[in-house]
Amino acid sequence: MRFDVLSIFPQVFEPVLSQSITGRARAAALIDWRITDIRGYSTDKHAKVDDRPFGGGPGMVMLCQPVWDAAQDVEATDDRPATRVFMTPEGTPLTPGVLASLARKPRLVILCGRYEGVDERVIERLDPLRLSIGDFVVSGGELPAMLLIDAVTRLIPGVLGHEDSAAQDSFSMPYEAPAATARENERTISTPATLLDCPHYTRPRDWMGMRVPEVLLSGDHERITRWRQEQRVRRTQRFRPDLLR
Repeated sequence: MRFDVLSIFPQVFEPVLSQSITGRARAAALIDWRITDIRGYSTDKHAKVDDRPFGGGPGMVMLCQPVWDAAQDVEATDDRPATRVFMTPEGTPLTPGVLASLARKPRLVILCGRYEGVDERVIERLDPLRLSIGDFVVSGGELPAMLLIDAVTRLIPGVLGHEDSAAQDSFSMPYEAPAATARENERTISTPATLLDCPHYTRPRDWMGMRVPEVLLSGDHERITRWRQEQRVRRTQRFRPDLLR
């Protein structure tokens, strides 16, 4: 998969993406990324990419022309069809289903906004998927774009060391109410919810008086699987009960 990112701060990406899983995935030619500086497409002699908003108000708004020209030029560099993405708080929340769908695409072109936003006309013309990392605002689309790239990369076959790693992450396993309680829960669980991950342990077995659960040392894989599933349900009930509604 190829990721193209359009940003006015291109220098922030390489130090993060070149590390760990995304870095190894690129080295293995499973993914690639190209970061394009929108400022390079400004027709202003000072490489200006923003201006004051019509109607007044605080801040600045990114101009249509450099954003549009950057997107057109970047998309023309590769024959693979591009899925355009715009990171914005007003977008569709990132969910396992959304990420899985994106992981099947051959190429994503991700636009990162700044300031008060991007001129709505160029967003309408590009018609991207509007995606959000949560109901809050950060200073620009760069951090959300890096989160998106990392999350999508994990779902690409061959990226993780174990084929079950992504499948066992939080939010990846569906939860159905047990048969005995399904009737009493039918008003609150209309579709399968997703579960948080189970707790994980490693050496030493005893640390500051806290011992690893004995079931994990038993060698009984059926018991361990059952225990982990129970823990996923309990942790979801404790930390994110909203997921079970």
